[in-house]
Amino acid sequence: MTVPVLPAGQADVRVLHFSDLHVTPNQRRKLAWVRSLAELRPDLVVDTGDNLAHVGAVGPLLDALEPLLATTPGVFVMGSNDYWAPHPKNPARYFLPDSRVFHTEPKELPWGRLQAAFVNAGWKDLDNRRDDVVLADGRTLTFVGTDDPHLDLDVMPARPDDAPATGRTRDDAVLHLGVTHAPYRRILEGFQSDGADLILAGHTHGGQLCVPGFGALVTNCDLDRRRASGLHGWPGARPDAPGGAGSTWLHVSAGAGTSPYTPVRFACRPEATLLTLTTRAA
Repeated sequence: MTVPVLPAGQADVRVLHFSDLHVTPNQRRKLAWVRSLAELRPDLVVDTGDNLAHVGAVGPLLDALEPLLATTPGVFVMGSNDYWAPHPKNPARYFLPDSRVFHTEPKELPWGRLQAAFVNAGWKDLDNRRDDVVLADGRTLTFVGTDDPHLDLDVMPARPDDAPATGRTRDDAVLHLGVTHAPYRRILEGFQSDGADLILAGHTHGGQLCVPGFGALVTNCDLDRRRASGLHGWPGARPDAPGGAGSTWLHVSAGAGTSPYTPVRFACRPEATLLTLTTRAA
């Protein structure tokens, strides 16, 4: 998938975006597929959360991601199912304005171990943080991210008055990207106001159960169904379309997994996406 977002004269940047793996330890085929993603040889990895679905999933997931962690710069944010184990829920709740179910004694997942492993490998934690990444060719990308909006953990990071510790600033960067788990409108609006050239999110599962010719039934947030997955403009037309001036690119991953309690997808294949960022039209 091509995104014409880079300034003129820049070489392409290949971004691997994955989300919502919802890994359990016995999912050998899924874990082998995750390991194979390194063969795409991306320049950058963006993980938009909900990696886990079981207390014992961290080790198998880190083993599957090892080729990417060892070779490729990355950024990540957490989702609700990185923090808390999934639980049975009436699927009809997804049609309510707020589908969340808050349990008095939820089971916490070992998200801290996952976070530490990512950071130790050099991936940048963007949960309510700003940071930058220097690609192998020396170009800088800047990022703004939030913790999971679905749990109301999001806090838009303040704009720094001074350059970050690296000494690099937005003026040095070829792109500015926003990263979050759940694409709630308040987050997208905040990233657009922050000047993001591209926003990446997950959470929706692409609707998970879709109707051919109609699309997603729900998004599990306040994003419209039309943008439940894929590449779109925000808030309106795509930036490369007539009348799209002022819009920001938005990519919503349909994700690669489901809750163990609803292990069904229909007309909505699991995915990871290789985005090729290329130059904008003159």
